[in-house]
Amino acid sequence: MERHLELIAKSYDNHFAEYGKEDAPSYDNLPDYIINNPDYNKYKTELESSGTGGEGSGCKKIEDYLMPAKDMNFIDLGCCLNLMSKGYDKWLSIYHGVDISAETIGLLNNFVAENNVSVGSLYLGSIHETPFIDSYFDIGACIGVLEYFEKDFVEKAIIEAHRIIKAGGKFALDIPNIESPTGRVMMLIEEYLGRPCKFNMTSHEFEDLIQKYFDIIETSGAATGKMAIEYYLHCKK
Repeated sequence: MERHLELIAKSYDNHFAEYGKEDAPSYDNLPDYIINNPDYNKYKTELESSGTGGEGSGCKKIEDYLMPAKDMNFIDLGCCLNLMSKGYDKWLSIYHGVDISAETIGLLNNFVAENNVSVGSLYLGSIHETPFIDSYFDIGACIGVLEYFEKDFVEKAIIEAHRIIKAGGKFALDIPNIESPTGRVMMLIEEYLGRPCKFNMTSHEFEDLIQKYFDIIETSGAATGKMAIEYYLHCKK
């Protein structure tokens, strides 16, 4: 697990360090074996139909569900650049981000300093071991992260989220739909970018895992066969 965490961190470090270079692996520079995949056009259509910011961390439904308000503590597990690029800096809640990429955390610290953005904390580390006290957060999210890990790590991450989120706190997360053709294309792309997706559970298996820790309020994506399945949860205590 530690080796895989290092691999994911290195991939994101390289991505942001080399961003914009013509020969750097990127979503806009994919090899033929992916572009020629019979489901690649379906994958592109799904992305385009969502609209800008319509899926993933920028999904408006996440904000609508979490309802971030003044003085709420919000934890963004596997935060990437959400604070910079997904509008999280405009939320009224107090932002806390966790990410294993030092390059990512460095970019966020620069953004905060240059734009006078107020945050609670930006922590360099893994989502399965955070420095926060029990029941510290009112709301949280973990988007575009769990696909990189197998069941053992996913359960550790869920247990940690459960520990740091308050009873009844709202939590949004997503998992890859391994039964979806577009989900499998997405996983191929992530592997090409140097961060292999190890997620190995169906939605039913995942729901069996999380039901000890969270009540499932709503799901989205499974019935329509989308590449990712979104979960909107309440924390049990």
